Amino acid sequence: MIVCSPLEARRLAVLGQRLAGPRPSQLMEVVRQVGCLQLDPLSVVARSHHLVLWSRLGRYDLAELNRLLWDQRQLFEYWAHCASIVPTEDFPLHHAMMRRYPSSDRIRQWIHKNQKLRRYILGQIRRHGPRLSRDLEEDGFYPSQWVSTGWTSGRNISRMLDFLWLSGKIMVAGRQGIQKVWDLAERWLPAWAPRETLTEREVVRRAAQRALRALGVATPRHIGLHFLRGRYPNLERVLAELEAGGQIQRVEIREQGQAWPGLWYIHAEDAPRLGDLADGAWAPRTTLLSPFDNLICDRQRTEQLFNFQYRIEIYTPQAKRKYGYYVLPILHGDQLIGRLDPELDRTQAQLTVNAVYAEPGAPQTRTAAQAVAGAVEDLAAFLGARKIVYNRDKVPAAWKRDLLS
Repeated sequence: MIVCSPLEARRLAVLGQRLAGPRPSQLMEVVRQVGCLQLDPLSVVARSHHLVLWSRLGRYDLAELNRLLWDQRQLFEYWAHCASIVPTEDFPLHHAMMRRYPSSDRIRQWIHKNQKLRRYILGQIRRHGPRLSRDLEEDGFYPSQWVSTGWTSGRNISRMLDFLWLSGKIMVAGRQGIQKVWDLAERWLPAWAPRETLTEREVVRRAAQRALRALGVATPRHIGLHFLRGRYPNLERVLAELEAGGQIQRVEIREQGQAWPGLWYIHAEDAPRLGDLADGAWAPRTTLLSPFDNLICDRQRTEQLFNFQYRIEIYTPQAKRKYGYYVLPILHGDQLIGRLDPELDRTQAQLTVNAVYAEPGAPQTRTAAQAVAGAVEDLAAFLGARKIVYNRDKVPAAWKRDLLS
């Protein structure tokens, strides 16, 4: 049994997310390691996937991401733990979901009732090339209306496009702003993309190991919620097989002589790294995280490992918000030491910091304050902001000198 401390568990998690040590030099290196970049339409500061990459790479060329997506097609958009950007080399892992989709009787019946609409959409894309949803009309098809309690209710074209995407019939071939450009998967997917058909068991074997390496150490629950969230049938049996085969090992996290509850695993290739996590070899960084960053997307795990409770307050009425609309956690080495409430004014090229909050027990040193200030300055430079304006009344006293100087 491998034994490690909570400190080592946190550091291995941060390393697994490429948020410590030397910065990665390649964008693809990051996406391969983390497995997916969650997409989100909010751009209060920047789109989430851009922030996730910046946290790891520093200031990178956004055009490189577009080249990898739309020119080289080394990346594509699909559903991982949410709508995400994923490596094309992982296509067989995602194709397993495409083959099974739709799994819901409701969706299956709705598609069956709307076969004419389905054939129309595929025919338009086949004959006229990549299409935006607004290029498609449903007049004259009189489909069975899609009914929901949310914004998708009645949006028949959008729903059918989503269902065709999830079933692998069409793919996102480009973007106009945040609008998707759709093309046939058979036409868009590059010839070199792997097309092997994996068994369900093999998908779980591969995906579980990918998730575990990105997490550092993890319980079966953590693995099941990461990467291909909710798509790990018979996970515990597969983990037992991987353990018996030596690919993964059990680890015990001990704190003050007591073991943390539950089964914890580490990948065999990462076990030797535990010896490199002492202060002399540990190379920490300070950065800001997207609300949807892979390190913190499992809120319960984040509380357990980092003692950091994070909730998105976008849908909370302003008067009831505790921290702000779009708050970025502050990662300092192996600790989440605070939160930043920023907003980018693109017309004025100004980054406004509405508030900075320090967590209880956050370091009060100038070294920490300078590291946080440096992270904010680096974010502003990445966003093209020429000016940073802080709300002077909402900055921790111990950090005020360095943040406001």
